[in-house]
Amino acid sequence: MRVVDVKEVTRNIKEMCIEANHFLTADMKEALNTAACQEKSPLGRQILNQLQDNLKIAGDDMIPICQDTGMAVIFLEVGQEVHFEGGPLEEAIQEGVRQGYGEGFLRKSVVKDPVYRDNTKDNTPAVIYYEIKAGSDVVITVAPKGFGSENMSRIFMLKPADGIEGIKNAIITAVKDAGPNACPPMVIGVGIGGTFEKCALMAKKALTRPVNKRSPIPYVKELEEQMLHKINQSGIGPGGLGGTTTALAVNIETYPTHIAGLPVAVNICCHVNRHAVRKI
Repeated sequence: MRVVDVKEVTRNIKEMCIEANHFLTADMKEALNTAACQEKSPLGRQILNQLQDNLKIAGDDMIPICQDTGMAVIFLEVGQEVHFEGGPLEEAIQEGVRQGYGEGFLRKSVVKDPVYRDNTKDNTPAVIYYEIKAGSDVVITVAPKGFGSENMSRIFMLKPADGIEGIKNAIITAVKDAGPNACPPMVIGVGIGGTFEKCALMAKKALTRPVNKRSPIPYVKELEEQMLHKINQSGIGPGGLGGTTTALAVNIETYPTHIAGLPVAVNICCHVNRHAVRKI
């Protein structure tokens, strides 16, 4: 049995909230650079170059990449041989978010109630998902999610007869409806199968997969590539001002489902697809 003090969880989450809001992952920076080189529209190239300038300024001056520093989404993968000590795990996670957003001078955007909207003033509570795995590792993913793109996300409860074409239409519909409101170029997370809530969770988790890593399932890999090509033919372009780079990646996850259903969730993220991953 491996013992982990929850203070380690708090410390890492604090640091990861600050890290994710100031630095994009290497795969995202590479994708933006490649897009800037390949973009056919002069205005589109200018916008992509400005986004890269923004990344450099954010990193050099420790200014958030985007003013919307997001609602913290935490994925915690815990080995079943791990025992946490020192207090409740969930309180430690929330304290890490509280410290990260406080010490990092990050914008606090969470309200206590969805109707009576008093700000919590520390960006808690975070949205937390737990997964128990074999072994003794603890893997933490912190993904601050801005709501410009989150508001553009969709769930479609398709009929099984809609098949692969129905899935394609759902993805394209969500992207076209989002248009410039999702701050393109976007990363598109898609969940197919499971239940109403399972497909949405898969779509969210798909956004944390490296954008240069395709699905190991052959037909899903092909679908990811087809959808990226088709989305980039939409003409929405960087900043929604036209061009050939509307999306940087389409990441699709699947799960078994019921004979009567075909749930599809499309979780859209802007060019600031923020996340940090650590194993402790």
